[in-house]
Amino acid sequence: MGRLVVVSNRVADPRKPGAGGLAVALADALQSSGGLWFGWSGKVVDEGSGGQLRTQRAGPVTLATVDLSRADHDAYYLGYSNGVLWPVFHYRLDLADFDAGDIDGYRRVNRLFAHKLQPLLQPDDVIWVHDYHLIPLAAELRAMGCTQRMGFFLHIPLPPRTILAAIPQNGWLMRSLMMYDLVGFHTQTDVDHFAAYVIKEAGGTQVGDDEFHAHGRVVRARPFPIGIDVDEFQALGRGPEARDTFRTMKEQYAQRQLLVGVDRLDYSKGLPQRIRAFQRLLQHYPENHKVATLIQVAAPSREDVEAYADLRHQLETLCGAVNGDHGELDWMPVRYIRRAVPRKRLPGLYASASVALVTPLRDGMNLVAKEYVAAQDPANPGVLVLSRFAGAAEAMTDALIVNPYDADGMAEVIQQALRMPLEERRVRHERLMAGLRAQDVHWWAREFLAALSA
Repeated sequence: MGRLVVVSNRVADPRKPGAGGLAVALADALQSSGGLWFGWSGKVVDEGSGGQLRTQRAGPVTLATVDLSRADHDAYYLGYSNGVLWPVFHYRLDLADFDAGDIDGYRRVNRLFAHKLQPLLQPDDVIWVHDYHLIPLAAELRAMGCTQRMGFFLHIPLPPRTILAAIPQNGWLMRSLMMYDLVGFHTQTDVDHFAAYVIKEAGGTQVGDDEFHAHGRVVRARPFPIGIDVDEFQALGRGPEARDTFRTMKEQYAQRQLLVGVDRLDYSKGLPQRIRAFQRLLQHYPENHKVATLIQVAAPSREDVEAYADLRHQLETLCGAVNGDHGELDWMPVRYIRRAVPRKRLPGLYASASVALVTPLRDGMNLVAKEYVAAQDPANPGVLVLSRFAGAAEAMTDALIVNPYDADGMAEVIQQALRMPLEERRVRHERLMAGLRAQDVHWWAREFLAALSA
């Protein structure tokens, strides 16, 4: 394989600890090939000064970033990426702002990125583009004469064709996706949605097991379920911060069974539905009174957007209602924390919990589910309760799978998790860990790049 060029909305220094799963996964390939990582700098600058390219060395890796003007950032990032594509791809047509006119800014910034990236490219580069912000990038590079191998990975779900078809100019968007040589998704369901769109909406054909022809192009589409770095996360669990968190939780909740949820405060995560299910658990199974405590972490996200402000208000009201109806002087049923927990402390929090509730309404994968499993003591593991609408559910079949829209059904499954015998917990955990090891984040990167280079 030639030099690896990674393109993503944000760029991470792979040398820095805690740089994130993407940096961990790509660090080896980038370093071995003397690769290039290109994307937005994260800086918003005055009008007329955007588009400045900066490069720096991170060992053998070159980091190249571009600043954005306020108008470009608001249209490309806030407007089209997160005001249209994010809600639609999570099946929420009701929250998409189709009238904002931000598609021009989205196309403009992708064109800007292509013009800044093209002079940095070498003929034998292999280009790997990431996520919904950059769907048109290959089309822009192809228009400039670039013939390098290009792959794209979508980190969020791909909805059914009937939902995709609601996007104005959806034909242009999906035609742009066909400009890649390989398109990767988390699940086979996402691949099936892509295939249905190509065949039914674009008039294309399937020409092989994973090959599709449309608009004069043949593209391969396959599932590549992303994982975590199991060894790295377990090493975090042996660190002082995680051990301190575990010890504190065990001391403060010595008489309780802890349930934990860790999410961004986002409407895709199903947080109100989760609180309602916990409320039903206390109503239907009163033996959990003064025994079960739910710790719900919800890190703030886009709070200036009305839908997120409404979600925050709804969640705070629900948590207050549960605590008001069921709480005692010495027992608070729900501990709601509206801020992020430091990553170094997360393994300790996960390890202290008897049950993890990972119940999104729609998620591309959801790595919290995998981190929870990796943090467990194999001799006495906790139980993962997982939404059927998380991409992780396709492979993590030894979790307890739930429908987050069914509050009574979720309460019943949570009760099952709280009462599960030790031997069954051990068997389920062993199988889940085997899956995590077989398809970790390094496997994900190797598999995608091998398929792209084939």
